[in-house]
Amino acid sequence: MDSSSRDPEIAHSHDPQDIAERLKKGPQVTYLRDWVLGGIDGAVTTFAVVAGVSGAELSTKIILILGAANLLADGFSMAAGNYSGVKAERDDYRRLRETELRHIALSPEGEREEIRQIFAAKGFEGEDLKRAVDIVTKHEERWVEVMIEEEYGAPKANKSPFAAGAATFAAFVICGAVPLLPFLFGAGASALLSAIIMTGAVFFGIGALKSKWSTAPWWSSGLETFLIGMTAAGAAYVTGALLKQWVGV
Repeated sequence: MDSSSRDPEIAHSHDPQDIAERLKKGPQVTYLRDWVLGGIDGAVTTFAVVAGVSGAELSTKIILILGAANLLADGFSMAAGNYSGVKAERDDYRRLRETELRHIALSPEGEREEIRQIFAAKGFEGEDLKRAVDIVTKHEERWVEVMIEEEYGAPKANKSPFAAGAATFAAFVICGAVPLLPFLFGAGASALLSAIIMTGAVFFGIGALKSKWSTAPWWSSGLETFLIGMTAAGAAYVTGALLKQWVGV
C-alpha cells in the first residue's frame, strides 16, 4: 500500500486501486455550500427583524408574526433564487456544448487548431503536442468537454437545481427559526437576550462550518461570521429604536 494513504496530512489515498475507484466515481456533488449560505442568510435576516422589532418595543405577538413571515417569504425567495441560478448554470453548459458540437461539425480543422494552441500554451510541443491533439479530438464528447473548460472556463454542471434550492430553504428555515424560539416559548423580558446568545451560537457554528472552503482556522471563520451577523442585528435594533422615537409608536 502507498505510504501516503496512511498519512493523516493527505486528504485521500494514493493507492493505485483507490485512485482508479475515485476517478471512476467522478467529482462528488455537494450541497454544503447551499446549506451554509441559506443558514447564514436565514439567521441574519430573521434575527435582524427580531432585533429591529424589539428595538421598537413592540409586542411578542408582532415579533412572532413578522419573524415567521420573513422566515417563509425570504426562505422561499432565496431558495427560488438559488434554484434559478443553478438551473441557469446547467442551461448555459448545455448551450456551450451545443455551440461546440456545431463548431466541430462545421469547422473541425479550426477546432483542432484551437486544441493545438490550448495544449501548446500548456507547454506541449513537437510529437507530444500532436499526440495530445489526436487523443483529445479522437472522441467528440471529450473534445467538447475540453473546449468548454479551456475556452469558456465553465466547469461541468452536475448539481440539481431542485436539491440546491431545497438545501437553501431548509437551512434558511432551521437557522432562521432560532431567533424566534425564545419569544415562542415565552422567555419574557429575557427573550431578546436569549435570542442574541442562541443566534450568536448559530452564527459561530455556521462560520466554523464555512472554514471548510478556506485556509482560515475554524474558530477564525466562526468569529468572522459571528461578528458580521451580530453587526447586522445590532444595526437593525438601533434602527428600530430610532424609528420608535421618531414615529412615536
